[in-house]
Amino acid sequence: MSHLRGRSVLSLEDFTQGEILELLKLGAELKAAKRGGYEVQRLKGKTIALIFEKDSTRTRSGFEVAAYDQGAHVTYMGPGGSHIGHKESVKDTARVLGRMYDAIEFRGFAQTDVEALAQYSGVPVYNGLTDEAHPTQVFADFMTMPEFCSKNLKDIKFAFLGEGRDNMTLSLAMGAAKLGMHMNIGSPESLWPDPDYMARLHRIAAQTGAQINLEADPKKAVAGADFLYTDVWLSMGEAESLWADRIKLLLPYQVNAELMAATGNPAVKFMHCLPAFHNTETSVGKDIEKRYGISAMEVTDEVFESEASIIFDQAENRMHSIKALLVATLA
Repeated sequence: MSHLRGRSVLSLEDFTQGEILELLKLGAELKAAKRGGYEVQRLKGKTIALIFEKDSTRTRSGFEVAAYDQGAHVTYMGPGGSHIGHKESVKDTARVLGRMYDAIEFRGFAQTDVEALAQYSGVPVYNGLTDEAHPTQVFADFMTMPEFCSKNLKDIKFAFLGEGRDNMTLSLAMGAAKLGMHMNIGSPESLWPDPDYMARLHRIAAQTGAQINLEADPKKAVAGADFLYTDVWLSMGEAESLWADRIKLLLPYQVNAELMAATGNPAVKFMHCLPAFHNTETSVGKDIEKRYGISAMEVTDEVFESEASIIFDQAENRMHSIKALLVATLA
């Protein structure tokens, strides 16, 4: 995969269908090698800077373990752990880190920041999440789907329920468009993606045969789906004052047993990028129950803990798919 060496991973829009499929295949091979005990380290001597403006569990763990398994070293820079954006511009930080590290991961707010790191550092840069895109998560998701469905990716139909314009929805839709998949976005019209973004998706879909549809009726959105996917109703960085309106608006799109049954598919699986508000075992969950009288938000605990839930397989695959990106672009 030498043609991917030196490439940054900023958005799935930057990759061809063939390249995405190659990376997914590599992820599956690396997963098998790790489990089988025959993994070969291809990144010995490499160093990777991990910049986190937003806290993380899966992205940080995924990058650190993937790098360790492959013999690379990482430096973690958490919120407040560097001068980036505060005392030093992203452009200047990029030119410093690019002279010390072989690659940079960035998890933060602005897509323009991760793009600037890639432009000025001279090394591969990986988008660990921005307000606009979460490509490393989608690689893991599309690696997970074939593990639980006998269909080829292009024949899979899935639905996203919730906010139609958040970074996960947009990234999943871009990936689905690239791979020729059928995706329904079940969301209130007021939270549908920007029309210009939908136009970009449809231009890609016209070439791949994908179907990307918007649907305000949650039961129509999930009909015939192989997978139901959801995310938190309020993204990191959004004001908590929005909770009341967002809960009222999105409660009909909560993934529960009734909505799972509405797919008409007894083999339907549930997916979530995590963390999820499915019970009151967290401080946020307790606060939401106290203030709004609900014990779960985007997904009920019944579905979250059911046999249909493959969320922890997704979480594990974050590490395997990230490893594939590192190996393909650095080895």
